[in-house]
Amino acid sequence: MSQIPQIDLNDGRRIPQLGFGVFQVNPDQTAEAVRQAIEAGYRHIDTAQMYGNEAEVGQGIRDSGLSRDEIFITSKLNNGSHEPDDARRAFDGTLAALGTDHVDLFLIHWPLPTRYDGDYVSTWQTLEEFEADGRSRSIGVSNFQVPHLENLAAKTNVIPAVNQIEVHPYFQNRSVKAWGENHGIVTEAWSPIAQGGVLDDPVVSGIAREFGRSPAQVALRWHIQKGNVIFPKSVHPDRMRENLDIFGFELSPADMAAIDGLDKGEPGRTGPNPDTFDRV
Repeated sequence: MSQIPQIDLNDGRRIPQLGFGVFQVNPDQTAEAVRQAIEAGYRHIDTAQMYGNEAEVGQGIRDSGLSRDEIFITSKLNNGSHEPDDARRAFDGTLAALGTDHVDLFLIHWPLPTRYDGDYVSTWQTLEEFEADGRSRSIGVSNFQVPHLENLAAKTNVIPAVNQIEVHPYFQNRSVKAWGENHGIVTEAWSPIAQGGVLDDPVVSGIAREFGRSPAQVALRWHIQKGNVIFPKSVHPDRMRENLDIFGFELSPADMAAIDGLDKGEPGRTGPNPDTFDRV
């Protein structure tokens, strides 16, 4: 576990660069998957209210036998709870479901600029309350575009610690990542292998053959060297360990450049566009 790098956040805290994601993991599989991931060496678990498995994440952590302070827990605000009072109730629900008195990181899951009169600022100010009272050690956002981040910077006092966005070799989201880097915001990459789409790419698979590694390991290693925080997901222990085993090799500058060259821009996006996504 000690081999997993820790990244400094802009609030003075640190975050493990590699974590375990539970998006689309069925609740009845989540507790055991989390327990197995922790046994394999993961110490950062990423969940969300929208995933419907926070309680099972908490159970898996308890089943692991490790103390709460050994696990970094991230969760995210449900889209239907952006109004300040709704956000407060939802956050209380997250802590209750997880069975903890705090999370290490809490995010606004989507900006929803076409809902709530475009007012994600008051939502963010509510998260500032959770950080101020210590119930969320750090706070951040997810799927925020540059204009959304600029709006927060102009109207609030706390810069997000992270922005969790879609990033993978086919969609590198460079302008959002660059804005974050220039303002001390760490990029967390969801869909780090493009939902499996990059695994058959000849560039990625060719590099994998050279190293005797899997294409997934090469793609994840590319993220690590880019400085992204990642959350590969699997309910299979062998794959969990494979995803964790990416610190024994290093991609060359030429390898990195070759993968950089796979960027397709907006056509490479696999998920919703944050400017129009409004599902509650």
